[in-house]
Amino acid sequence: MKVVFMGTPEFAVGTLSAICAAGYEVVAAVTAPDKPAGRGLKLQQSAVKQYAVQHNIPVLQPEKLKSEEFLTQLKNLHADVFVVVAFRMLPEVVFSMPPKGTFNVHASLLPNYRGAAPIHHAIMNGETKTGVTTFFLDKQIDTGDIIDSMEVDIFPSETVGELYDRLMVRGAELAVKTLQNIENGTVTTRPQPNLPVEELKPAPKIFKEDTFIDWNQTTEQVYNHIRGLSPFPCACTHIQNRNGQVELIKLFEVRPLYENKYQKPGTVKIERPDLLIIFTKDGQILVDNLQLQGKKRLPTVEFLRGFREENYILSLF
Repeated sequence: MKVVFMGTPEFAVGTLSAICAAGYEVVAAVTAPDKPAGRGLKLQQSAVKQYAVQHNIPVLQPEKLKSEEFLTQLKNLHADVFVVVAFRMLPEVVFSMPPKGTFNVHASLLPNYRGAAPIHHAIMNGETKTGVTTFFLDKQIDTGDIIDSMEVDIFPSETVGELYDRLMVRGAELAVKTLQNIENGTVTTRPQPNLPVEELKPAPKIFKEDTFIDWNQTTEQVYNHIRGLSPFPCACTHIQNRNGQVELIKLFEVRPLYENKYQKPGTVKIERPDLLIIFTKDGQILVDNLQLQGKKRLPTVEFLRGFREENYILSLF
């Protein structure tokens, strides 16, 4: 079969690589246009484009998915099937084009965690299981008929970065299995459960305001919030210096402490050389790795060597 692959981030590269390794002919990779990034605003290629260029796969980067130029390019590829991983919502004129359909690889067990950030939200919500699902696209996002799924355990201390890497591998395996079933004519589907919206767990895009820690929550809630955002985009909080300036701190690695030694949530306790504790509603968070605004990411023991307590009001907000 001829395959058109659509995706943008590193997570999508795992599936693209597996499809190529399985012997399928990828006639084009469709990805986001290059975007300026960094201090120099140099144009940055997506992870999918970088892989495609390295493996001599033609690349399409449409600004508009309904443009006549792009639609003509797609039709001229005569692909049998489109595979989508972490890409934009496709218009019907695109996903209905290939004769064997268009399927998506989604990093959750649908119908839960529809949306742009299923891995983050699963950990932030304290889930112990998640998975990957392949489904045929329809007009609404992440609602099409399910082809196949694979359940994956979430480890108690796992971060979103670690789970991301494991689900990338599982998603790639499931995509190849789905392609094989489509090719063999053995693919079967089932509709997603028609649950009320209030019973579903959503996975919307993570915005900056979503990363801030609420220290009035329980230790477990704060811990899940931090590991569900580590290392990207990273959970953060504010600290105030004696001059009244507010500085941002990012927390990368932490451990929960459930000792009932109550202080006001957000209070910081420092015991040198390597102990930095922040109080929650019912316990504490022990910080192992962090980054002060404008500084390098450091282990706590190194951070505390240069941290002058007398310059800060040690109560976060």
